[in-house]
Amino acid sequence: MEKRTHITGLSGNMLKIIAIAAMVVDHCAAVLLSGVLPNVWILRMIGRITAPIMCFFIAEGYYHTSNLKKYMGRLLLAAVISHIPYNLCFGHDIFSLNTDVMFSLLLGLAALAICKSDRLAVWQKVLGAAACCVLSYHADWGYIAVLWILGFGLFYGSRLKQTAAFAAVSMLYILQPFMQGMVPANISRLGVFLAIPLLMLYSGERGKKSKFIKWAFYWFYPIHLMIIYFISKFI
Repeated sequence: MEKRTHITGLSGNMLKIIAIAAMVVDHCAAVLLSGVLPNVWILRMIGRITAPIMCFFIAEGYYHTSNLKKYMGRLLLAAVISHIPYNLCFGHDIFSLNTDVMFSLLLGLAALAICKSDRLAVWQKVLGAAACCVLSYHADWGYIAVLWILGFGLFYGSRLKQTAAFAAVSMLYILQPFMQGMVPANISRLGVFLAIPLLMLYSGERGKKSKFIKWAFYWFYPIHLMIIYFISKFI
């Protein structure tokens, strides 16, 4: 009798749900509880696991998508739709250059596609990836997200190398505040390392597949930002 192999661990959908829950905690802490709770940075530390998980699955998506252009198109659409909700939620001018993380994810995917291209010389790949980092400057997570996606994507297939690349970029992210003077709130940045054990538990399986689930992950981002924004106006 043939034995079935059971893959243990967390599916892609499960990890994305964890990331979404942490994102809601982070954004609620930043918008609704900042200045109210003295230890709000603890909640924000939990929220720091979201971006690394999102970047990881952007890199995964590069290798599993059947149409890269459509994948990038979905991210661009989500980025444009999320621009106003993001700026309203975090108190920015909607006409400012500040924009949402979806643009960083899109540029990270573009950088990975450039670096994996067989038609470009090494110097062109480096220049293209650097351009994506520069263009992401005003987006949430900016070049850090771009570099995370590159690390996850270029070392695809080696969890150890992916983790090392992620840790190196994360140290750059954590050390940034020291250049401007460390403040207690910046301790929350250490939370990005909480994503490592979660990613190590990734089973390699997507989980249940459906159009609703696929689009739900895109639409949840702008919708939850608008909900938090309206709540902030009533409390």
